[in-house]
Amino acid sequence: MTNLSVNLNKVALVRNTRNLEIPSVTKAAKICMEAGAHGITVHPRPDERHIRPSDVYALAEIVTVEFNIEGNPFQPPFMEIVRRVKPTQCTLVPDAPDTFTSDSGWNLKEDKERLLPIIQELKSLGIRVSLFMDAEPTQMQHAKEIGSDRVELYTEPYAAAFEKGNVDEVFPNYAIAAQAAQSVGLGVNAGHDLNLHNLKKFCSIPNILEVSIGHALIADALEMGLSAAVKAYLQILS
Repeated sequence: MTNLSVNLNKVALVRNTRNLEIPSVTKAAKICMEAGAHGITVHPRPDERHIRPSDVYALAEIVTVEFNIEGNPFQPPFMEIVRRVKPTQCTLVPDAPDTFTSDSGWNLKEDKERLLPIIQELKSLGIRVSLFMDAEPTQMQHAKEIGSDRVELYTEPYAAAFEKGNVDEVFPNYAIAAQAAQSVGLGVNAGHDLNLHNLKKFCSIPNILEVSIGHALIADALEMGLSAAVKAYLQILS
């Protein structure tokens, strides 16, 4: 079964529109875990527009499943947060400070040398490392060479093609990229714009270990409730 990690950024985004501390990020995490989620994901950005460092520290106290922290390791205070929390997994994402949302993977032909010491430090702290990557098979060997344990395939192009009805033009690229990663010993995660409609087909790719889903799941929760939304995604994954 592919594991489900619930991204709580959008819960924090709604909370930040008022000074009432509702909805509660920690309460949302507890609901997700009680519903069967295998992991909790957060992506603290420098502008704190959704998840704040204080949220990450609070979650670290109560999360009993996999804790996955995403972000750009070259933007403070990301590494400070990770060093303090020591999450189960750290997913390194190359987003710029003003990026609306993550929109591309690493180019390891350019970035591998500066990522190498970051990955070495994270692994010395006992943290599993995943690199956010486009579906480019030729990049996977580079990810393995610099010590990454997993890659997270950036799935927005897949989701957009699925919505337009031409997914068969894009889907094989992901299957090939996943196979390329697995062939060099990398685990494969996936995330970005996966939802109740496109998730089943994507996870027909063998041995997808984990999907990280936030925006669509929280949107579904507005209609069906958070616990029910988590269970609906788990039903597809099972």
